[in-house]
This record gives sequence, C-alpha cells and structure tokens, in this order.
Amino acid sequence: MTVTKDMLIGQLLQLDRGVAYVLMGAGMHCVGCPSSAMESLEEAAFVHGIDCDTLVNAVNEYFANKEA
Repeated sequence: MTVTKDMLIGQLLQLDRGVAYVLMGAGMHCVGCPSSAMESLEEAAFVHGIDCDTLVNAVNEYFANKEA
C-alpha cells in the first residue's frame, strides 16, 4: 500500500490505528478530533506547519515496516 497526500486521515486510521502514533509524533495532536477525519494529509500538514512530503514518507515507512 502506498499512502498519498490526498488520503483522508480518517481513511488511514480505519486501515490501521497505529498511524495515529506517526501523526502525533509529527505534531498532529488533534488526531482524535472528529473534523480531522475528513482532512487530507496535505490539508492537515498545512494547518500544522508540517512538511507534507516528510509526513507522507513517515506514514509510508510505518506501513512498509509493518509489512516486512
């Protein structure tokens, strides 16, 4: 699976709740907020001042390590 910047946070959390730790580690402490579920990774990264490519890479690395 490859995560892209247009994927919704809610989608990712449905796939694997462990993604929450990656997002929180990047500075997104509002992962549990209902409105965050409808934000894309790109939108959330922008709001939090996080580089989107770095965030997408971290989430993809998380999934790659789970599959290994």
